[in-house]
Amino acid sequence: TTVIYQNLLNMKSMILIAVFLAVAAAQLEDPIVVRILKQAQEHDTEKQEYKFSFEADNGIAVSESGVQKQIGDKADEAGTVSQGTFTYTLGEVRYTVNWVANENGFQATGDHLPTPPPLPAHVVKILADLKAEGKL
Repeated sequence: TTVIYQNLLNMKSMILIAVFLAVAAAQLEDPIVVRILKQAQEHDTEKQEYKFSFEADNGIAVSESGVQKQIGDKADEAGTVSQGTFTYTLGEVRYTVNWVANENGFQATGDHLPTPPPLPAHVVKILADLKAEGKL
């Protein structure tokens, strides 16, 4: 039992040494500091609305606003409808994403985001006919 105890103690010591080395190595890296240049927040509990925004010195800018919305007939069928935008720089290119999140899900748009191809004409006609008949 003494041999087993010594082997267990040696394994624990090796694990402890490895953890200390990992922590020491992680502390050697310089942290990236991003300063917030502007920040604004508003919250109106009576109207159930909010909005916030910030800009950082690394080029990231974010803004968002939202309101509580009754989606269904029941009291628990409520949700937050939000919209916003964020901008960031990658390399020499500046990207902007506008988005909406509502009862139809999350929809993001941006010049750099892919878009689906247009629907074929016959599909557009079928959808229009179904809508005119009240089936859509």
